[in-house]
Amino acid sequence: MTISAINQSSALQDLDITNKTKGDPKTGELGQRAFLELMITQMENQDPLNPAENTEFIAQLAQFSSVEALDSMNNKFDNLTQSFVANQALQASSLVGRPVAVPSEIAQLDAGGLVSASVDVPASTQSVSVKIYSEGGALLDQANLGPQSPGEMVVRWNGEKMEVNGKVLDWQSNQEAGQPPGIYRIEFEASIDGEPTALDAALSANVNSVTVGKDGQLTLNLAGIGPVKMSDVKQIN
Repeated sequence: MTISAINQSSALQDLDITNKTKGDPKTGELGQRAFLELMITQMENQDPLNPAENTEFIAQLAQFSSVEALDSMNNKFDNLTQSFVANQALQASSLVGRPVAVPSEIAQLDAGGLVSASVDVPASTQSVSVKIYSEGGALLDQANLGPQSPGEMVVRWNGEKMEVNGKVLDWQSNQEAGQPPGIYRIEFEASIDGEPTALDAALSANVNSVTVGKDGQLTLNLAGIGPVKMSDVKQIN
């Protein structure tokens, strides 16, 4: 048995659609009210001799409900993402003024401060050397840090003395008063299997500010280094 077009229309009107969707926002998208109005128009103008099956209207309603549910879920997910990014930015802002370690050869030495480096030694070596260059590329200082085991080697330099894994080296800067504050390039090299091998290092730098990109990407602006992605930070000192 097929329900007539008049009865279908009356049944939907009894749901008081106008009242239920009165507050729907007017946008360029097909909202709930517009969808139901189109469906009513479709039923009112269908061929009375060949009316659509009830299952067709039920299927359309089910499809619209699914799309509406997905749209609502996407909106909630977007809100959650924005809250997460805002929380990340708030946490990152607490880093301003603090040093972090990032993969770099460039470091800024402040007056009375020091530069820390975390150096990755891939294999046992009888010799690890460090070379310190000026911002313009001139070699200023170099030293042999001695044999090292595989793992992390922690180096600290204050412009005059150098400390390796907590032990102060018997080494002084080539300059009598040590190197002045400024920007330096620091390179580490090891002799592994008789071959000179550059070592990866993460150098410390102070966080001057934090930038949040349009895509939610957090960028730390580091003294002497410049912008670095938050994900590149190896250590927070």
